[in-house]
Parts: sequence; structure tokens; C-alpha cells
Amino acid sequence: MKRISKIVFIILLGSGVFAQQKANNPLIYADVPDMSMIRVGDTYYMSSTTMHMSPGVPVMSSKDLTNWTLESYCYDTLVDNDAMNLDNGQSTYGRGSWASCIRFHNGEFMVSTFAATSGKTHIFTSKDIKGPWKEQTFKPAYHDHTIFFDDDGKVYMIYGAGKLKILELKPDLSGLMPGVEEKVLIENASAPAGDNIMLGAEGSQLFKVNDKYYLFNITWPRGGMRTVLIHRADKITGPWESRVALQDRGIAQGGLIDTPDGRWFSYLFRDNGGVGRIPYLTPVTWKDDWPVLGIDGKVPDELNMPANGSLIPELVNSDEFNRKKGDKDLPLVWQWNHNPDNSLWSVQERKGYLRLTTGRVDTSFVMAKNTLTQRTIGPESTGSTKLEVSGMKDGDFAGLCLLQKNYGLLGVKMESGQKFIVMESVAAGKEEARIPLTKKEVYFKAACDFKDRKDEAQFYYSFNGKAWTAIGAPMKMPYTLPHFMGYRFGLFNYATESSGGYADFDWFRISHSL
Repeated sequence: MKRISKIVFIILLGSGVFAQQKANNPLIYADVPDMSMIRVGDTYYMSSTTMHMSPGVPVMSSKDLTNWTLESYCYDTLVDNDAMNLDNGQSTYGRGSWASCIRFHNGEFMVSTFAATSGKTHIFTSKDIKGPWKEQTFKPAYHDHTIFFDDDGKVYMIYGAGKLKILELKPDLSGLMPGVEEKVLIENASAPAGDNIMLGAEGSQLFKVNDKYYLFNITWPRGGMRTVLIHRADKITGPWESRVALQDRGIAQGGLIDTPDGRWFSYLFRDNGGVGRIPYLTPVTWKDDWPVLGIDGKVPDELNMPANGSLIPELVNSDEFNRKKGDKDLPLVWQWNHNPDNSLWSVQERKGYLRLTTGRVDTSFVMAKNTLTQRTIGPESTGSTKLEVSGMKDGDFAGLCLLQKNYGLLGVKMESGQKFIVMESVAAGKEEARIPLTKKEVYFKAACDFKDRKDEAQFYYSFNGKAWTAIGAPMKMPYTLPHFMGYRFGLFNYATESSGGYADFDWFRISHSL
């Protein structure tokens, strides 16, 4: 019996079941940019950016720094205006809320962000990481700010790009401290990276270790790469001394985090093509009171940390749209493209289905309301859905999308009482394929390959969910600044002739494979 157990162990070891005992970089192979991170006891918390998506400012937790769970969003609606509502021809792609800052102070979590879309700085507080979150706002929108609760009870904000400024906040975070002037903290924070700078130092994150202040920034020398800068001071007001801390594959923007057993790491992210901006973790050692990032100046591909688990179901997940009593209508993995019209979607109207109903006529997919999205994930991922089309009206177009500026659509169009399977892509500038549809149900799939920045997707259709047929040419998925976000799977339905038609989605399923 012992001999058999030993043989089984050897077989399992050889198959790789026990081989993966380390974490891999990237830490999260999905669009989780602008991370801010804290540790409270033995639990880590992280906020991130999802910009124009609603709800927004996702907050996650982890027990090991490598495996993360979505806990809540700081808001359902950033602001109720035309841009966030996709009304009157306006949108806020690539804007919405940007880089956030998470803190824990006096038994309460605090997350702050800023938004050109609202013109305000937003501060959210809660005693529970799951919310609900209480919001306070004030003008203006302070760019890429970090908030710091100092030991003397004062609350500071550092913000800006290139020229960094510091101001004091009221203790209740409701606005600026009256009578305290804003000051320039560092006149040219980019200076350590040279004179020819394409992106001025921004992304401020402030930390205090052993009575010294450490300010992290990102900058981008022209002709070079995204670069980590660290500034150090004995007082928060300076004077500051600065140095380049890391130049490796453009991995930058983040800060410091320590573990309960005394180890230090830096969390950063990397622009990684169509999948988005993806987090990395690198060891930190200390030399002459400076944090030294990486190993020999490089971010390692492996970490002596617990192995990364699947991003399914914690960051993305399949959904059968079956809801038991007490369930939320939509799990946290889902976000709407801009503010939804909540009167025009339901998971209750038809049991086991997501129903998207059109409420107006639109001329463009990216201006249509109620597209429901999830992140794509790397290095490969597939999103699929089953669509029931009996409720569609002439001019309706419903189906599965890959959402970014250069989007792709695979769906059903109804024209003059006839239905067609249609594949469109921005790259083609027109329909790539059209097939008559006589059935009431059809299956769609989008397979995304992000390996080595291939950034290519292929759409498929099926009539039974088993035999799949490719449709249209492989679609390139470039990362573009107008949307400033990795590609997303999405379920959509919009009208081009008259409103009131509906599409029923039986399920959405996501996997790590093509």
C-alpha cells in the first residue's frame, strides 16, 4: 500500500499537480490598473480603476497577496450626467473615475478618486469593505492624488503631474483645511529620469517607513520606458531627494506593501496590449534606507509566494442568470458600459435569463445603453452565450461583443421581419459576414489570444452549442487611449428603427482556454 501511494505521488509530481508552488508574474493577467494597496492585520485590500464602467472603483481583498476576491464597488453611479448616461451624443470613454487611493484609519476604510467627468474629487468611507460606502465630494478633481494620515493627526493630499503639490484636508475629509495654503512639494518630480520627458511624474503614492516618507511616482522618458521614481524625505514637507527605482519592461506605477512576517514588496502594473494594464508584484529589499525594487533591477517572473489561482470565479465568472431568493440581480463580476437604464434590463422578468430591452433608437453600438461587460483575461480566454431572439423587432441588433474602441460584434440583426447572424468589426469598417437565421436560438463565442501580445480574437457561432463555425476574419485587439481599458466581453442589444424589442440571454460562460 505504501509503495502504491509513493508511485501515485511520483506520477502526480511528474504531471505537474504539485509542481506549481510559486506565484507567477503577472500577478493578475487582466485589466486591473492604478492599484492602491494596504494591509490591515493579515488581510490585504486593493482598489483599482474601471473608469467609465458602472458600478465603479472596485475593491478587492486577499490573504496572500496573489489571489484576490472582489468585495464591493465604491459607487453605483459616479455622476448622473449626459456623458455617463450616454445621452445627447455624449460619452465618457477613457475618463470616468481614475487612479484611486485606499486607506484604513480609525477603524474605517477610505477610498478616494477623482474624475474629469464630474469635475470633482470623490471620497468614500465604510467600516465594512463590502460597503455600503458613504460619499463626500469637493472640487476640483485632484489629479492622481494620494491621501496620507500622518502621526500628528493631520491629513494630507499630494497630487499633480511633473510639479507635485501638497495640501491639507479637513479631518472629516469633507474638503480642504481652511486657512492652510497649497504648496509645491517637488518642483520637477521627473528630474531623476532626465530632461526629455514624455509623461511627467504622476501616480503619487505616499508611505511612511521607520519615520521616513517615501513617495512613489511614474514617469516616461521620451524614447525610453515607463519608469518608477522614489522620493525620500524626513519630513512630509521635504526637502526631498529622488532617484530612479526601476526600469524594466515598462512595469511601473504603484507602491509598497509589507507582510505580517516582515517581507516587503512593490505592486506595479504593465501596459500589456489588448488585455489591458496588468498587475505585477516584485520583492523589495532595503539598502541605506532606500527601498530597492526587484532582483538585480528586474521584476522576477516567479515569486516565492502562494501560487496564483484561477481568476475564475473571483474576478470574472460564468453566469447562468438563475437567481435564488436573496441573490443579487448581478454578481460583482459584471459592470455596465456607462450608467445603465435599470428599467430596461432584468433577470427576474424571465426566469433563468438576462433580458435586455431597447428603450430608444441608436445609430452606434458604442453609444447604446445597457451593454453588460466582464473583463477578458490572459493569456487566453473565451466568452460564450446562448441568445433567444423571438422578442426582437426590426432594426434590433443583439449579441456578444468585444468592447474597446476597435470593437467587434457578433449578433442577430432583424430586418424586414427576417433575422440574420451578423459579424461586424471596426477594423473592417463594415459587416464581415451575414448568414440567414431561421431558428429562435443561437450560440455565440469569442476566443481571445493575448499570448506574447498576439492580441487577436476569433468569433464563432453554433446552433447546438457543440459544433462551432468561425465567422469573419480574426480580429486584432489593439489597446487604444480613447477607451483606456482592456478589451471586455459584453452582451448587448440596441435598436436602430424603433424601441421596445428585447433579447434574452440564457447564460454567459467564460473559460481560460480558446
